[in-house]
Amino acid sequence: MSSDGKKTPSDPSPVVKVIPKPKKDRIKLDVTVATTERNFLTIVRAMNEYLLKPSDLNDLRRFQRRSPYESEPPISVFLRRDVEARALQVWGSWDNLQKELRKRKLLEESYRESVLSVKKILKEYKRQTDPEAKLRESILRTSGRVVVSAILINTANFIFKAFACVFTGSHSLFAEAIHSLSDTLNQAILYIGIRKSIQRPNELHPYGYHSARYIASLISGVGIFCVGSGLSVYHGVHGLMHPESMEPLYWAYLILGGSLLSEGGTLMIAFNAIRSGAKTAGMTFREYVTSGKDPTINVVLLEDAAAVLGVLIAGTCMGLTSYYNTPYYDAIGSLLVGGLLGAVASFIVYSNSAALVGRSINPDVLAQVNRKLESDVMIRAIHDVKATDLGNDIVRYKAEVDIDGRQLTRHYLDTIDLEKLLEEMQKIQTIEEVENLMLKHGENIVELIGAEINRIEQELKVGFSF
Repeated sequence: MSSDGKKTPSDPSPVVKVIPKPKKDRIKLDVTVATTERNFLTIVRAMNEYLLKPSDLNDLRRFQRRSPYESEPPISVFLRRDVEARALQVWGSWDNLQKELRKRKLLEESYRESVLSVKKILKEYKRQTDPEAKLRESILRTSGRVVVSAILINTANFIFKAFACVFTGSHSLFAEAIHSLSDTLNQAILYIGIRKSIQRPNELHPYGYHSARYIASLISGVGIFCVGSGLSVYHGVHGLMHPESMEPLYWAYLILGGSLLSEGGTLMIAFNAIRSGAKTAGMTFREYVTSGKDPTINVVLLEDAAAVLGVLIAGTCMGLTSYYNTPYYDAIGSLLVGGLLGAVASFIVYSNSAALVGRSINPDVLAQVNRKLESDVMIRAIHDVKATDLGNDIVRYKAEVDIDGRQLTRHYLDTIDLEKLLEEMQKIQTIEEVENLMLKHGENIVELIGAEINRIEQELKVGFSF
């Protein structure tokens, strides 16, 4: 250094080394790891599954979440890990908790019989207030009443026809007796199917038992074919191959006349029920029958129509037998009745098999539902649409929906204070703060998606009656 304080070129200058700050790698989310660490539990689940009291949960962290039901307010939930930690504090060990759970389960089972009266009261209350209960009552008043009337009338017809058949030995009358017996048994199966179809959904059958009516109608059709048609054809063939002399048929004509009136009465009951149902559904009589909207009434209608036509066939063939004094016409009558029953059974089996396989709803109605869904401001497109008729006017509709993310975000921004959001963004200094902000608002947007889906579903339920 020179005398004037200046550095000379030979003076060594200090070197300052800048050590770069190591960059902290952000830990990415591993979606393949199974975890329940951040699972939420409602207060009811915490109390039932971990046997905790409300006082045990008072000092735990609470979170407000949107209710899964669109008409309900937000619910308070706890983190599963907090609840499990508190349960260990209360019960000491998991073994103690499991023992107490088993003990309480046994007590609950022992108390079930004592609360039957309370359940009856609640059932009556739900019946008066629940819309589904009104639907069940409507089904019993229409389909159930028609089927019960048919059972009673066909039982009486079978008894009288069987008596006349034994007295006269008529093959045609035997076929008609078997016809009435087959109708009685099949309609009893239909009534069981109606009762089964209106049972409430449960864990094993979350969509209910609506298809039970189709199953009962299918069994009925098979029964008509095997019992009614099979025995009638067999007896007719036997009569042709082994003709026998017959007693006077006066009693048989009287029984057939009474049967014609009674079968005609049940036919009119079923006809009026179908006409009323077709009018309500906005369909023609033929469309309502062929679509299988009410399979049980369809079976009663077809069985009674076949019964009326069968009585006319049997009466005609018995008249020819009396006029020509030969049993062959009577045996031919049995064959004709058997063929008639086979045709009716084939139609019943075919129509109900199609429904059980999984039949779509009316294409025009489906197109209206799709247009309604696509016209919503939150929907950009729908794909893979499927709508299945479950029975009892219950439809399961499924569609892959493309949500408009920009419109959804705009809707979310309408619900928050944008000035506060701007202040939050201006205060951000680190990557961690960016992540926390995105996690917070991302979760709120996902909650909003659920709320919008609930809204759209409710609008579809209100706007369309299947």
